Amino acid sequence: MFHKDIEFSTQKDYLALGEDYPIPAKLNIPEWYKKLEHSVESRTVKGCMPFLDTLTSGYLLKMPQDFYVRHNILNEEGEKDSLQTFGIHQQGHCDFVRFNNINLNSGIDVHPIKQVKGSPHVEKNKNLPFYKIFNPWKIKTPKGYSCLFVPPLNNFDDRFSIIPGIVDTDVFPTEINFPIVINGDKYPVLETIIKKGTPYVQIIPFKRDEWKMKIKENKIEDIKINNLSLYLTVINTYKDRYWKKKLWK
Repeated sequence: MFHKDIEFSTQKDYLALGEDYPIPAKLNIPEWYKKLEHSVESRTVKGCMPFLDTLTSGYLLKMPQDFYVRHNILNEEGEKDSLQTFGIHQQGHCDFVRFNNINLNSGIDVHPIKQVKGSPHVEKNKNLPFYKIFNPWKIKTPKGYSCLFVPPLNNFDDRFSIIPGIVDTDVFPTEINFPIVINGDKYPVLETIIKKGTPYVQIIPFKRDEWKMKIKENKIEDIKINNLSLYLTVINTYKDRYWKKKLWK
């Protein structure tokens, strides 16, 4: 089977560091999942292949620098304050705090609330502006392929998440940056550092096909056959009979 290439490129100085490159999602399986057991006596999500596919599909972007967050905290004037800024990360003589011609330490791009007015993101973010993580990687896919960008599926950081999106990465010429939402449901007030190297975006490439929806009634005979097939084995039915292995390198 021929594979498709997804290309990640960045500026020379950052590339030379060899740090926090994008990785296949399968290299970031959470420890709690690894420790689960699955058997006839004790069935768990460890035996659910659709769940495993969410953990292993596509690629992950990592935070390029420490990200200091001070969110919804009262300032000296007693007003709600929101401050999110990258910290400087240096190694040797390489200074790479500038991506996309923006100095990450002199200012952070921001989306005003009105851009998503009425969406659930506003309330979750405690009615404060949405800040954007600058991504140093350009992403290139073959002709006809786009990318779905989501928080790491079933493996996300509970403090924040990106706003999902789809980009036609076969033609889009520059880096894609990611607005984030602070999880105000769990952390109404938050002061934290999202550490450099934290996975924060899952990238799933897909082919842009045209689709047309159809709705139909199942035949009783088909339902009986399918149900019988499902119950002939006690465990791993889907994995053994229907699941197709996916390959991400």
